[in-house]
Amino acid sequence: MAQATHPEDTSDAGPVTVTVNTVEVSDVKAALAAGWADFKAAPAFGLFFSAVYVFGGIAMVYILLATGKSWATLPIIVGFPLIGPFAAVGLYEVSRRLQCGEPLDWGGVLGVVVRERSRQMPSIAAVILIFFLFWNFLAHMIFALFLGLQVMTNVTSSFGVFLTPNGLMMLAVGTAVGAVLSFVLYAITVVSLPLLLDAEVDFVTAMIKSFSAVTENLGVMLVWAAIVAALLVAAMIPAFLGLFLVLPLLGHATWHLYQRVLTVSGA
Repeated sequence: MAQATHPEDTSDAGPVTVTVNTVEVSDVKAALAAGWADFKAAPAFGLFFSAVYVFGGIAMVYILLATGKSWATLPIIVGFPLIGPFAAVGLYEVSRRLQCGEPLDWGGVLGVVVRERSRQMPSIAAVILIFFLFWNFLAHMIFALFLGLQVMTNVTSSFGVFLTPNGLMMLAVGTAVGAVLSFVLYAITVVSLPLLLDAEVDFVTAMIKSFSAVTENLGVMLVWAAIVAALLVAAMIPAFLGLFLVLPLLGHATWHLYQRVLTVSGA
């Protein structure tokens, strides 16, 4: 298990060694239980950080609908959860402090989140943003390739167009492309974000270690991915409001899963 270090204590940090461990489904269950315990121990922080994400999602969809671009809502809704891990950085810090017995004060927690702007977090945030934008570009391109000639059909009100051969092919291709992009983004971020908070490593190394952790524990990490996806989809159905519970749970649980998947030494 990784040793929890303080993100500010980097002046005397030596070379960091990150080792990928073998985990089992029981580790996923334990991480979820620990995550729920953290949320119950500090619910105000969980609700605060999830509110940023929830109201951001609501505002994004509202803007699309208000500007008459409702056709773009679907890829936005599908792609929006992909930026969720970055929104949970504050939750990782809360879990770290609870684990180390450090005080939970707003200034300290928010200060750590703000200080991440001068470390490696902005770089990996840019990678997440590029994935998000690239997915939206591909979604529009796939739509144009298969349904771009349906000029006489309003796809926002005539859903029958999706049952045509072109519509079904578009759904199949879009689903396949989205699945590949989602897996790659998941693999490079699932434990890289808490690793960046916990140790002084560069974002490329963090992504590589995260990808290795997924490929070396593929079955277990796919179970975790399925749990994350199912909870996020269920939480988004009631106008994103379920995320007030799900996002803190997943954020805290991700910290504990990270500590089971990776061992950090020398930090």
